[in-house]
Amino acid sequence: MRTGSTSNCSATPAAPESNLAPSGAIPENHRVNSNLILLLMNSRFLPRIAVGAMGALLLGSSVTTADDVTDSIEEALEAYKDKDYVMATQALETAVQMIKQKKGESLAALLPEPPDGWEADEAESQAAGAAMFGGAVTAERVYRKGEAEVSVKYVTDSPMLQGIMMMLGNPMFASANGGKLIRLNSQRAILEHDKDEQSGSLQFTINNVLLVQIEGEGVSADDLKIFGEAVPVDKVAGVL
Repeated sequence: MRTGSTSNCSATPAAPESNLAPSGAIPENHRVNSNLILLLMNSRFLPRIAVGAMGALLLGSSVTTADDVTDSIEEALEAYKDKDYVMATQALETAVQMIKQKKGESLAALLPEPPDGWEADEAESQAAGAAMFGGAVTAERVYRKGEAEVSVKYVTDSPMLQGIMMMLGNPMFASANGGKLIRLNSQRAILEHDKDEQSGSLQFTINNVLLVQIEGEGVSADDLKIFGEAVPVDKVAGVL
């Protein structure tokens, strides 16, 4: 009696499991970041500018590297899920403050190098809390040549900008304190200078959101203009 023959065909091996997410699937880190941004958008405790800054930070790369900022935002998300709104608010405010500090450090790195014959101190930055100076972010550097001294300061996220914008847009306001409107590298600027005292200031804005303040003692009006022209406007605009 003939028995059934054994097949020579071997079973097809199972395909190896892929570590890749299925096409169209959202990577895990993007899902986490999306949840964080939704929390930020729904929060009534933060200004919109801070929400935008943190959203850009979270979605700026395919993989978010953990640091103090993202840790604070993750902490806020967990607190929000637990309905601990006080802790969520505190964690978000901490994240905002640290983002402002990073912004200040970036601006400090873009303060002008000292012109020929001048020496400069190390650049410094500061991020004030919302209760102080409206939460302004500043970066400043002091330059010296003999008895002359000049300070260059960047100020952003500050209510001061509204007044300066009004002065730049109206020559009558600009001249109220002895200043005059000038053109400086395609920027409108307010120059004030006392020839007798050899002191003065130069102010202009970048993208209407950052104020450049240049003040000097023992300097000419041309000295102030030299420092104003040394400000890397395009690079500073890239940080804003």
